[in-house]
Amino acid sequence: MALEIKQSLKLSQQLVMTPQLQQAIKLLQLNRLELAETINQELLENPLLEITEETTQDVEQAELDAGAEPESDLALRSDGQEAEAAGEGEEALAGDAPADAPLEKEVEVDGQVNDEFDWENYLGEYSSGGSGYESIVREDKDAPAYENMLSSPPSLREHLLEQLSMTTLGPEELRVGEIIIESLNPDGYLPLDVEELAQVSATDTDTAERTLKVIQGFDPSGIAARDLRECLLIQSMELYPEDKILHRIISDHLPDLERRRYQAIVKKLKIDMDRVAQALDIIRCLDPRPGQGMNNEQAQYITPDIYVYKVDGEFVIMLNEDGLPKLRVNNFYRESLALGGDAEAKEYVRGKLRSALWLIRSIHQRQRTIYKVTESIIKFQREFFEKGITKLKPLVLRDVAEDVGMHESTISRVTTNKYMHTPQGVFELKYFFNSGINRFQGQAMASEAVKERIRQIIAGEDSAKPLSDQAIAVMLEREDIDIARRTVAKYREMLGILPSSRRRQPLKGLGKSKG
Repeated sequence: MALEIKQSLKLSQQLVMTPQLQQAIKLLQLNRLELAETINQELLENPLLEITEETTQDVEQAELDAGAEPESDLALRSDGQEAEAAGEGEEALAGDAPADAPLEKEVEVDGQVNDEFDWENYLGEYSSGGSGYESIVREDKDAPAYENMLSSPPSLREHLLEQLSMTTLGPEELRVGEIIIESLNPDGYLPLDVEELAQVSATDTDTAERTLKVIQGFDPSGIAARDLRECLLIQSMELYPEDKILHRIISDHLPDLERRRYQAIVKKLKIDMDRVAQALDIIRCLDPRPGQGMNNEQAQYITPDIYVYKVDGEFVIMLNEDGLPKLRVNNFYRESLALGGDAEAKEYVRGKLRSALWLIRSIHQRQRTIYKVTESIIKFQREFFEKGITKLKPLVLRDVAEDVGMHESTISRVTTNKYMHTPQGVFELKYFFNSGINRFQGQAMASEAVKERIRQIIAGEDSAKPLSDQAIAVMLEREDIDIARRTVAKYREMLGILPSSRRRQPLKGLGKSKG
């Protein structure tokens, strides 16, 4: 069979992701803070965007100027493909912007406006450079810059080095002490033994151990310990120097405490159970991670993207738009399209105008989509919003997707990395989607509701006789929940709860003193 080259035509359909559609998809999965950052970046890159309020008519006129169809809007089809759908959105973007206020106070004198301002008195009164304007502008006056006056708490390393500098150690010990401090992990532990420390610092073991003992006496208590036992022992000897029983329990019987073998401690130390319970209460108050208290990392607070309130028996949804700039198209550039001028410049302005309009429309559609998805979640999980976690129902993305007429991938993007403030607390939107546990009678129960019920059962158990996983499974079966023991164990581990053998607490008053 001979080989030949032929030309043929083939007609096919395929989805083309334009840059505008890619931008709309990206905006959909951003949380509020990320969206604000994206908008600010667009404001820097697109000169046609400005922060203000505008009406829908302003947007439509700008679309006509850009050569776009004013009736188009970004929609999300139920088949998961983003496209343009006919029909104008019901909501207006915002109201007309007020006139810009003057930056300086204007004073009318003899029918004329005088915008002069007494800068000398202002700077002299509010600046830290001195009592007058001359003291600020004088070059020989070295006043610190405002941005250099910020302060931060000292780190663990700085805190320990400061204490080391106030000791009477010699140069060799100071050098070893610095190596010890630099070697500490974030929890404040030293991951080296004395021999390794001596080898790293090129000194003898006696000098290394002597320096280590000095640093272990620094604040915070328990710092530079090599393991948990040594950390707790340092703290107990500093806080309770006369309690020899406590020292012996920590030094010799920490594994027995961990495994709740209290009777073994009573027998070996010849003390009663009350004494063991007292020591256990003290140990619980000690800090197993002394270095974490000097950690300078700032806590990351969650800012909800959606607020849900109950008003007159109905749930009201409010999108958190605090900090989101209101955008509109700059009228100067828009009007320049109607004037004569360089064709290349006009094409540049027209391209930026289309980009600005797509961004505004995409943000508007994003907010409407989040609102619709939240509304659907409330409809499915109404009992949760009214009564709490134990009333959470099984829910999957498909349920909400079919309810709002969108694809599951769209629902997944909307619920990613976004949080909702509810009457029951703050939850991630993904939290409301979970599998179910069958019941012997009636509808299935959400897995998160079962976890909450397990947590409640364990919280109310007798600490001296904690419930086993099998006992919890039997209790749940009595509540019409079909669950196996291994599932209880899995949920308990996910909740971070120890097994029954390690939850047992000593009974006070049962033992008798034996000396």
